[in-house]
Amino acid sequence: MQSQGLPGFRDFFPDETAFRNHMFAVWRSVAARYGFEEYDGPPLEPLELYTQKSGDEIVGQLYTFADKGGRAVSLRPEMTPTLARMVALRARALKKPIRWFSIPQLFRYERQQRGRLREHFQLNMDIVGEPGPLADAELIAAAVDAVRAFGLTDQNFRARISDRRVAHALLAAQGLTDSQIAIAYLHIDKLDREERQALVESLGRQANLSAAAAEQVLDIGTVKDLEALRAALAGASLDDEVGAELAECVDALAAMGLADFVDVDLSVVRGLAYYTGIVFELFDAQRSLRSICGGGRYDGLLKVLGGVDLPATGFGMGDVVLGEVIKQHCPSTQPGPQLDAFLVAVTAEDLPHVLRLAHDLRERGRAVEFALKQQSVTKQFKLAAARSARRAVLIGPDERVAGVVVVRDLETGEEERVEVSRLMEDYGW
Repeated sequence: MQSQGLPGFRDFFPDETAFRNHMFAVWRSVAARYGFEEYDGPPLEPLELYTQKSGDEIVGQLYTFADKGGRAVSLRPEMTPTLARMVALRARALKKPIRWFSIPQLFRYERQQRGRLREHFQLNMDIVGEPGPLADAELIAAAVDAVRAFGLTDQNFRARISDRRVAHALLAAQGLTDSQIAIAYLHIDKLDREERQALVESLGRQANLSAAAAEQVLDIGTVKDLEALRAALAGASLDDEVGAELAECVDALAAMGLADFVDVDLSVVRGLAYYTGIVFELFDAQRSLRSICGGGRYDGLLKVLGGVDLPATGFGMGDVVLGEVIKQHCPSTQPGPQLDAFLVAVTAEDLPHVLRLAHDLRERGRAVEFALKQQSVTKQFKLAAARSARRAVLIGPDERVAGVVVVRDLETGEEERVEVSRLMEDYGW
């Protein structure tokens, strides 16, 4: 029997499960504050749902097989197709805009690298039915707050925002065709990861552009703020109105008090072809990892996938990269198993009183534990420390006679004798 799981899949030991649950609880709290409702879908979907969105070439990245009914199915690699299918089923009955979130486990058969596994959990948040830039700003704010809630600051991560419509207008003004623009997007998207000269050569070769023209194309990715954007639009004889929705989105985030987290960056184009407007990514400030989060507006996708023509914007935030960033910058936020109290029986005769007290405390919602076999008080205190208990509550023959317990603070070592009748009241139990 193998002692290890499959490559790219994780075991979650109790401490790791506690951290994962903490992450999910924070995500759910932020989503609730923004008025989002939680939904979920099946982990197994028809393969066609994904090839319809991404083409047959995606099959090589999926866990796909024929089920016992002969149907071609796949473990879900993303949540948006499921969202589209579900919205289509109840599109008329759902009040717009729809604000939904989910925390699915997703599966992709990909090459493993830092920040990327073959399974991960992901916070998905989407607003469906609202075309305006305030919806984009709302989602970006939710993404920023979903990271801030772990104690991370603008020194730890950044939100980089762009608009595909602006990039398209600037590229079209250079005389590029739609097919050349698609190739240009792929190269602009790599500006922060690959050498510029190599990108110039590759872009020129693939899009049939001169070196000078390729350089000019890549210059679009150097636009990093609204002033530079306006200058680029003016230089291309384009009206400021082309960038109006991006500016409105950025201004809305500033009004929310999030300007310190936000950078305009036209090198963010998001490689997927279905994005139609504002796009964004969250990265650790040092750019040492993959993106924490990515998303944008995808107004035509729901019609393709579900047959319902509704504007939409959304993002996905994976637990793997975010977990690394949290552990690097805010290790104290990682929760561990913690008991309110560990109950210590001095003798075997004290055990029934420990059992009674344990049940009473558990009835009140407190987390308590006790030794499951008779052992020395020293061993019981060691077990209490290993369980990260806040306090130890000791009951011995003398305490039973006096109707008290001894409460020891396991951080400070301080002890006090407390009447059993007052234990719940004195400690808020």
